[in-house]
Amino acid sequence: MNLVIIFGPQAVGKMTVGHELEKVTDLKLFHNHMTIELVDPFVSYSTPEGKRLVKLFRDEMLKAVAESDSSGLIFTNICDFNDKGDWERIEEIASIFSTKGAKVSFVELEADFETRIERNKTEHRLLHKPSKRDLAWSENELLHTANSMRLNSREGEINNPNYIRINNTALSPDKVALMIKERFSL
Repeated sequence: MNLVIIFGPQAVGKMTVGHELEKVTDLKLFHNHMTIELVDPFVSYSTPEGKRLVKLFRDEMLKAVAESDSSGLIFTNICDFNDKGDWERIEEIASIFSTKGAKVSFVELEADFETRIERNKTEHRLLHKPSKRDLAWSENELLHTANSMRLNSREGEINNPNYIRINNTALSPDKVALMIKERFSL
């Protein structure tokens, strides 16, 4: 079994790359907004209760897949590297699978800010993430987090043999998916 965790800033292409990776592997995509979009109409994700519910749904799904006979999963998330708890959460998710003998691979995506602003408006993103359809709000959120969070790691900050960092500013999602597939022999 494999778990591929794709992380990076908003609108960097995590979900889109995940969809392409799903097409060329036996892995299923579980992108972070699947649980956010489930909870948010009932309890705002911006509240502690909304975050608790999202974590609960994610953890239960991750545990169920880790204990199944599935080939594995692609999971997407953001990580604020200025918040120690965010990386600990990524490691906690990895542990759900690694304790069951799964191979865990870490993929960090980065892209320049202008590219992310454009990707924030794509039909594919808006189709799968209704909460991002208020483009003024969504773009403001990108600007805010760019100034208040560190959503990519520093060089050498992640020391794991199953880690790759890809600047996908000028790369197509299918090309990035093939790079990931090849790098981790998926």
